[in-house]
Amino acid sequence: MAVPKKRTSKQKKNSRRAHWVRKADLQAQRALSLGKAVLSGRSNFVYPTKDEEEEEGGEE
Repeated sequence: MAVPKKRTSKQKKNSRRAHWVRKADLQAQRALSLGKAVLSGRSNFVYPTKDEEEEEGGEE
């Protein structure tokens, strides 16, 4: 016979949600920091332009 599962406690639910939110906040902070660095020219982050993407496609 089917038996209902135990209910998840509020504490466990809130802990999981807090962890998920923390991870999302960290990713947003990193993205914003990278964007600011790229705009100010302080970054060594390399991202392909359209011309470079077309050239790479022809080599394969």
